[in-house]
Amino acid sequence: MQPPARDLGRRIRDTLDRLDRDVDAWFATADPAGLPYLMPLSFLWDGEAMLISTARTNPTARFLESTGRIRVALGPTRDVVLIHGELGEVIPSAELPVEVADAFAAKAGFDPRKQGASYPYYRVVPLHVQAWREVNELAERDIMIDGRWLGPPVA
Repeated sequence: MQPPARDLGRRIRDTLDRLDRDVDAWFATADPAGLPYLMPLSFLWDGEAMLISTARTNPTARFLESTGRIRVALGPTRDVVLIHGELGEVIPSAELPVEVADAFAAKAGFDPRKQGASYPYYRVVPLHVQAWREVNELAERDIMIDGRWLGPPVA
């Protein structure tokens, strides 16, 4: 028997908790012709966007910089969060505030600053977010549209 569907406020709270708590996610980009590329990356959520870092030569970075679009998947298939986002900005590792870079390194267990200029940070801004656990949550899975949460999270 499946648990009852969560209401919108609970789904938003659960998603925000996952963004704060989870360390890694699957990031999908595509080249300008549509050829997809999928890669696991660590991230830091700042309350508005996801901060990631990867080699500028990596297909994820190249495709994100050329198209400005990305999709992110968090969680297992029975508690999934899907994020459609856009590139907010590329931040050279030497220009990211030290406290933010330190927080990223502490959470990820990886410090891109040690890789030099070849590992910038990418700020990924969510535009559309969906969250569901079971089929009874599919009909109401949208929790953010056009960059706006559809309601407040529950306390």
